[in-house]
Amino acid sequence: MTRLLPKSLFGQTLLVLLAGLIVSHGVGSWLYSADREQAVRAIGGFAAAQRIAALTRLVQEAPPEWRERIVAAMSDQTFRVSLAARPAADTSALDDDDAAQVIKAFLIDQMPGSGQEPRVVVAAPDGSFDPYQPMPHGPMMGRGPMRYGPMMHGLGGFRNLRVSMPLPDGQWLSFATGLPDTGPAFSRQFLVSMAAMAIIILGVSIWVVRRVTSPLSALALAAERLGRDVTAAPLAETGTIETRQAARAFNDMQSRLRNLVETRTRLLAAISHDLRTPLTLLRLRAENVEDRQERDKMLTTIAEMDAMIGATLAFARDETVGEPRRSMDLAALLQSTVDDMADAGVPVAMRPADPIIHECRPVALKRAITNLIDNAVKYGKTAHAAIDVGPKAIEIVVDDEGPGIPEPELARVFEPFYRVEESRSRETGGVGLGLAIAQSIVQSHGGDLVLRNRPSGGLRASITLPR
Repeated sequence: MTRLLPKSLFGQTLLVLLAGLIVSHGVGSWLYSADREQAVRAIGGFAAAQRIAALTRLVQEAPPEWRERIVAAMSDQTFRVSLAARPAADTSALDDDDAAQVIKAFLIDQMPGSGQEPRVVVAAPDGSFDPYQPMPHGPMMGRGPMRYGPMMHGLGGFRNLRVSMPLPDGQWLSFATGLPDTGPAFSRQFLVSMAAMAIIILGVSIWVVRRVTSPLSALALAAERLGRDVTAAPLAETGTIETRQAARAFNDMQSRLRNLVETRTRLLAAISHDLRTPLTLLRLRAENVEDRQERDKMLTTIAEMDAMIGATLAFARDETVGEPRRSMDLAALLQSTVDDMADAGVPVAMRPADPIIHECRPVALKRAITNLIDNAVKYGKTAHAAIDVGPKAIEIVVDDEGPGIPEPELARVFEPFYRVEESRSRETGGVGLGLAIAQSIVQSHGGDLVLRNRPSGGLRASITLPR
């Protein structure tokens, strides 16, 4: 079940709002329906009782010879009236209905001094009691059988109402009609209005949730960008109080990290300056050594130390350099790198490729590619470069024809100053920073650098950059 729930904060917040919206609409609809049902019953019963009382007073006050015509004029398809010597029906078993008691009390209050109480019957239309059949104990004064009119079919359910009102001369004026029971629980207008309200609330909820959660998404993107570039622009401090506080704390953290890296770089530069001064003195003294073989060894050691210091400074400087990003044809960048190294006598070739436009730091990326090609030539004799573009990533590969690297060493060769044991020779040289620098540059572009042994022999260095 939890796998079907949204994982993002936006999705979960919107789901909670929608669940609350559905529950509130359901409860509101139920309350509205119950209140509407009560209102329909009260209004319908009161209107029928008022009409019966008014017509009874009219018949009482009219001359006896006019009663027949008045009764005939009062009857219609939904409201039957008749004169009889006795009540229209026996109410002994049916006069305990709440609605009947209320209507009866109202009629007694409206018609005092009649001597007898009115007879009121309210019952469900189950076939045992039908006010629209001919009235007993007297002729029906209506015009044909009664039916619900077309306008009443959409008003909901009805109950049968029969009232017999006593007249002063002993006759009974009987009424038969339908008493509204309930209205439709969900009419078309009600459903349309609820749907319109739900759409409006849903749209507003999506806008509000998106507005609240978008600063968090921006914070996540900024954190990812910080992992690639510590000199990235600070995060905009917008949104709610909490998101502004988080953005301010993030910017302070980025500033402290940038200061820390810059301080480290200045420290390395100072150490380099202090070390190169005695190294220069050692070089001068070593050149005065008369033993040529011993002198060459000393100068070689001094040169290696100087190269290690220079490579260390370059590695630290590459992590803080602020080269701007710009759109670049990566295929052309790779081709120019290969051509430059080939012109210098390096055995390297490239498979032709179509232009691939990508935003990058060209100088840094060219250095990473140069390091990979240089390693491939040093340890694998020749280098073959290629570039491919996929739906989600761009891949730059450099293959060599060397012996490869043992599987346990593939991850460790990216560590600064680490070299595979077989590469520790004067012919290959290096201080173990080439791959570390290349990986740092690639990661600053949001990509990844992976080394794999090829099944056909040799090593493949693969740079993957997100599109």
